[in-house]
Amino acid sequence: MPAIVNERIAHLIQELVDSGQELGLQVAAYLRGKLVVDTWAGVADEKTGRKVDGDTLFTSWSTTKGWVATCVHILADRKNLGYDEPIARYWPEFAAKGKEKATVQHALTHMTGVPQMPEKATPEMMCDWDAMCRAIASHAPLWAPGTKTGYHAWTYGWILGEIVRRVDGRPIAQFAREEICKPLGIRDFYLGIPDGVEARVATLRHGPKPVDAPEFAPDSANAMAMPSHLTSADVVNRPDIRRASVPGGGGIMNARAIARHYAMLAEGGSLDGVWLLSKGTIDKARTLQTDDVDVVLERRVRKGLGYFLSGPVDVGGVIAMSSKTGAFGHPGLGGSIGFADPESRFAFGLTKTLLTVVTEPTKTTAFVVAQEVRKELGIGG
Repeated sequence: MPAIVNERIAHLIQELVDSGQELGLQVAAYLRGKLVVDTWAGVADEKTGRKVDGDTLFTSWSTTKGWVATCVHILADRKNLGYDEPIARYWPEFAAKGKEKATVQHALTHMTGVPQMPEKATPEMMCDWDAMCRAIASHAPLWAPGTKTGYHAWTYGWILGEIVRRVDGRPIAQFAREEICKPLGIRDFYLGIPDGVEARVATLRHGPKPVDAPEFAPDSANAMAMPSHLTSADVVNRPDIRRASVPGGGGIMNARAIARHYAMLAEGGSLDGVWLLSKGTIDKARTLQTDDVDVVLERRVRKGLGYFLSGPVDVGGVIAMSSKTGAFGHPGLGGSIGFADPESRFAFGLTKTLLTVVTEPTKTTAFVVAQEVRKELGIGG
């Protein structure tokens, strides 16, 4: 690891904490298959004063979705499922109320028409895998599957996680652990933590909401997909949620784990001699599927198969990944992110304690830090 690069990024994120812009951070990055940044700053728990270290774990919200997508692509790569196949082929109950033509590709691109959480959903219900899957399968779609894209903020995880379980037989938490984490030597990614790591998990909180933050109507698709009583730091900080498999947004991980996962993808499917995916499958996964206006987020988003895509903001790209096209990954609520840039053979992970809403994409911590890492490493972005 180039010490001077790590030191400079350490200094940058400490400045962000000292300024009050951030509370606790971890950053990790790989270049050409090697760990080149691994640093942290700030506090993991304000009440106890516990500091962030390299082993601190963070609930990283929708950064989890990138891991879920990789699980699906592993099965597709092995010819165990087809992207164009109806979900109902693997999960017959999902065909209810007009969803019989919804495909695996639709699930990966947020087009099944069921972003809405069950009306009676509670944090306790979110811990009950079978109850959530039954409720989501029984939903009538808000639009005909395949005709619109709308961010499946929570339901993405149960839909794709149940597809994995129906196809493979293993719950997605087990599949991710055995098929991604174990081969790559990743220790710290969890879809449901064991009791023994509880003391390492950061306590999240929300930062102040900007005056120019978007407002969504109470009856909007956004409010249905991300109900405020479920989509909050208080909910994901709960011990029962931390121990549950909530793959739409409840994954618990550190920056090292995120960066190593994406390093494998940036290297064409292998890392340190371990092959998980073919380059062809990765290239298909990062190919643009839609950049339409997302009816839940109410803005354009460039989407691949399960991952969000880089590019200019005005066409819906996640500029923190790169202002150019080609990079792919997933951000999480409040500012966490993970991504791979195969052209630069670069991978990046960032986790954080303070959940912030930043309306200017070039002022997010993810953008600022990733840009500085690229600059220090001498790669474009």
